[in-house]
Amino acid sequence: MPEGHTIHRAARDHRAMIGGQRVAVMSPQGRFAEGAAQIDGAVCSTTGAVGKHLLYHFDNGKTLHVHLGLGGYFVCTPQPADPPREVTRARLESATHTVDIIGPNTCEVLDSATMDAFKLRYGPDLLSDTPDPDRAIARIQKSKAPIARLLMDQKVISGIGNIYRAEILWLQRINPMTRGMDLDTAKLRSLWDEMRALLQVGVEYNSIITNGDLPKAGQQIGERTNIFAQPTCPRCDGDVVKSKLSTRTLYHCPTCQVL
Repeated sequence: MPEGHTIHRAARDHRAMIGGQRVAVMSPQGRFAEGAAQIDGAVCSTTGAVGKHLLYHFDNGKTLHVHLGLGGYFVCTPQPADPPREVTRARLESATHTVDIIGPNTCEVLDSATMDAFKLRYGPDLLSDTPDPDRAIARIQKSKAPIARLLMDQKVISGIGNIYRAEILWLQRINPMTRGMDLDTAKLRSLWDEMRALLQVGVEYNSIITNGDLPKAGQQIGERTNIFAQPTCPRCDGDVVKSKLSTRTLYHCPTCQVL
């Protein structure tokens, strides 16, 4: 499943392709035909993201909400575009570009009332222009759940996925099973700041880079991490422990992550 940086990057890229333009919307697959009719011909005023949720805002007061889930993806092409694949849930066409949404978990149109309710369902977005770390910190400090579970709970914080979780807890030397209520405000603020900074790097390079090894001009950009899916810890050379938490694989160094 794409992590928050991927969706924020998509929002930025799609804004350049269709933002401020009148957009033709269709559902080649047919499953989104009713929703497409509500926004077909409207101007896409802007795009945005809340965690892993991509939002296309239209001038008729409607918002297209897309959550890719595990198997969804986008195909973006300049005009003239090839005919859409039959599996395309929604096609958005501006004068300059086409955005195809294929296999999403969620593809729906929200009005202003349901949009307000949608925002209340999720924790503060790490990449928001108006970040709200205090709300996330307060939620964490009230919980007996392990911090590794809380970081993946989008009702607590929006945007963190499995790779960032492992990497950030390692960087902050936090044991993933430490209860949220046992972490003080200063440490949680440091955790928030590092998460936000690393996701910003992810948006810029369109890839997860947590080890500080930023690609130079001309270098291939790919994931650059410390312990995720690695056998040993680069800090102490000890074994990285692989375990399961809420069905997701967790990586941590028991020597370095002791807090």
